[in-house]
Amino acid sequence: MEADLSGFNIDAPRWDQRMFLGRVKHFFNITDPRTVFASEQELDWAKAMVEKSRMGLVPPGTQVEQLLYAKKLYDSAFHPDTGEKMNVIGRMSFQVPGGMIITGFMLQFYRQMALSYFTATTTAVATAVGMNMWTKRAPPLVARWVPFAAVAAANCVNIPMMRQQELIQGICVKDRDQNELGHSQRAAAVGITQVVISRITMAAPGMILLPVIMERLEPLRLMKRVRVLHAPLQVLLCGCFLLFMVPVACGLFPQECELPVSYLEPELQDTIKAKYGDQVLSAYFNKGL
Repeated sequence: MEADLSGFNIDAPRWDQRMFLGRVKHFFNITDPRTVFASEQELDWAKAMVEKSRMGLVPPGTQVEQLLYAKKLYDSAFHPDTGEKMNVIGRMSFQVPGGMIITGFMLQFYRQMALSYFTATTTAVATAVGMNMWTKRAPPLVARWVPFAAVAAANCVNIPMMRQQELIQGICVKDRDQNELGHSQRAAAVGITQVVISRITMAAPGMILLPVIMERLEPLRLMKRVRVLHAPLQVLLCGCFLLFMVPVACGLFPQECELPVSYLEPELQDTIKAKYGDQVLSAYFNKGL
């Protein structure tokens, strides 16, 4: 029996995005690391299916499950605004495998200069160097937390720097019906702050708890005999943490943020009021990832 797809909206969230659990389920779906291995043909098929569904031109015999899977692949690999296929490293589905490798090796080689390569920012290096000097007199476990401090500092600098045009020119804000209201720097600052918090939260459990775990494991006789496996073990454990923390951290805040119009810049408030009167009380924007 052929499924009735006449009322199917492929862009409608499968889970309630107003609820934290709904957002976590959504990001579990699109950050599934297995989608990294999807072939170019599969991704092109997914994009074609999503576009056809939006136009109401779904091929006869298509099942809802096929469309949901196509949307999952599409969201994991294509830019949400431009629709362009992203480089593998920049995809949401690469967050877990990419993060586990970088984080695992940072934790394993926490006192080496390779840290500066991985963090790649002056702020992170300065934080790491300063804390390394301070931790010379601190317990060994404290030194293992240096990479987390460096990563947190890097996120506080890197993300605003990468999105500085939004802070300068403002981010597009819309009304409930997706009509553009203008561009707001204040909305951009809110969105970027939420992304920074999410990224730090994403890294925190692995980079804070793993050193404690390794501190307990390393004195064991077996661990002393297989030192060569310490780094792979940390990478694997990082992956376990990130598998859950990526969707949880991404789901901390709604993807579509809402701000009272009264919070926006005075000139933008005047523009909105002149055009819509008091009908528009809230503005909406995509916070980014």
